[in-house]
Amino acid sequence: MSIHTITVESPIGNLKLSADHIHLLSVQFVDERVTSETEHPILMKAKEQLDEFFNGERREFDLPLKLDGTAFQIEVWNALLEIPYGQTWSYQDLAHAIQRPKAVRAVGQANKANRFPVIIPCHRVIGKNKTLTGYAGKQVDKKETLLSLER
Repeated sequence: MSIHTITVESPIGNLKLSADHIHLLSVQFVDERVTSETEHPILMKAKEQLDEFFNGERREFDLPLKLDGTAFQIEVWNALLEIPYGQTWSYQDLAHAIQRPKAVRAVGQANKANRFPVIIPCHRVIGKNKTLTGYAGKQVDKKETLLSLER
C-alpha cells in the first residue's frame, strides 16, 4: 500500500496530509513546507475542503477518514463531530455526551490522539472554566485561531 502526502499552508501553520488509495490517514502540523505535487483525489479533496473551511465557506468535512484507535477513542472522536461549528464544549461536556461522566481525563487523552485536527474538531473542547487548554501539545494559539475563525 503506498502512502501519498501533500503539505498545505493554513492560518495555523503547515499541514501535512497523508492518504492511501481509499482514506485520508492523518493531518499533522509540520514546520517545514514540503513542495509536493500530487493529483491524488483524496488529498486534493481534503486540501479543497480545508481551504474552504479556512475561508469561512465550510463548516463540516466530507472525507473518507481512516479512524484507527480504541473503541473508546473512536467514540470520543465521533462525539467531537457533534459539537456545532462555532461552539465549544468542556472536556466534562464531552464525557457526559458519551455517557461516561467520570472519564474526563480519558476524553482528554482521546482528544490528544486525534489524527485529524481541524477535520475532527478537537479545537472546540476547552477547560471547564472556559480556558483554552492544550492543543497539538502546547500549541494553544492554534486552538485560539481556529475558534476565532469560527466566530
